Amino acid sequence: MEKINNILNFVILSSDKFELRLVNLLWVFLIIVATRLLLYIIRFSIFRKHKYSKLDQSSLYSIYQIIKYIIWVISIAIILETLDISITVLVAGSAALLVGIGMGLQQTFNDFISGIILLIEGTTKIGDVLQIDGDVVIVQKIGLRTSKVLNRDEIIVIIPNSLINNNKVINWSHQSKKTRFKIDVGVAYGSDVDLVIEILEDSVKENNAVAEKDNIEVRLTDFASSSLNFQILFFSDDVFRIERIKSEIRKSINRKFAENGVVIPFPQVDIHYKKEERD
Repeated sequence: MEKINNILNFVILSSDKFELRLVNLLWVFLIIVATRLLLYIIRFSIFRKHKYSKLDQSSLYSIYQIIKYIIWVISIAIILETLDISITVLVAGSAALLVGIGMGLQQTFNDFISGIILLIEGTTKIGDVLQIDGDVVIVQKIGLRTSKVLNRDEIIVIIPNSLINNNKVINWSHQSKKTRFKIDVGVAYGSDVDLVIEILEDSVKENNAVAEKDNIEVRLTDFASSSLNFQILFFSDDVFRIERIKSEIRKSINRKFAENGVVIPFPQVDIHYKKEERD
C-alpha cells in the first residue's frame, strides 16, 4: 500500500508554487471520462424516442448543446481545482491579458454569444432552409461559434453564427403553408394562347414535387415587344431544391412547345432604310 502511495504521489513537474503529481493526472483523466460518460447518458436520454414527446429533434439538439457546454465548463473548473490552480487567482492574474485578448477577439465572442442565442431562442433549427445573402442553404449543425450548412451545389459551408443572428435571414421552414413559386416564359405572336396555357399547366402538373395541383395558375402577363409573356404560378414544399424543380418544368415546357409547334422567340429588330435617288 505504501508503495502505491509513493507511485501516486510521484512528482512529475515541480516549481516554486506548483507541483504536478501522478495522482493529479489520474484525477483529471477520471473527470474527463466521467464527463463524457455523463454526456453520453444525457444524450441517450434526451434523444430516446418518447411516444408522447412534444419536442422535435432540433429542439432536443439545442437543449443537449446547452447542457453539454455547461457540464464542460463545470468539469474544467473541477480539473483546475484538482491541479491546485485557483480560478480566482488565475482570472485576477490574467485580467490585463484577458482584456487584450477580448479586444482582439470581439468578433469571435460575438459569434459565441450568437450561438447561445440561436440555441436558446430556437428561431433557427437543424434542417431549416435559410436564405442568407441570396444563397439558399439547409442547416446541418449549429455549434457554439459556427454553424454547418449545405448549399444547393451540395457544398458544405461553415458560417459564423453572428451572420445568422445579426443579418436579415429568410427562414423558408417557418412557412405555415406551402410556398408559391413562379416561372416566366414568352411565346411568339400568333401562337394559340389557349394551347400555350394548356401546355404550361400540363408541364407543371406532371412534376411530382408540385403540390396542390388544382391551384396551378397560368397568366398572360404582358404584350412585350417580341413575345406574349406568360407566368406560371404553382405551390411546392421542397423549397431547398426548387431551382432543380423549375429546371425540370422548363425542360418539359420546351419539349411540349417543340411537339406542338409553339415558338419561343428571341429579340428581333427590323431596320428599314430608304435609298435616296440622285440627279
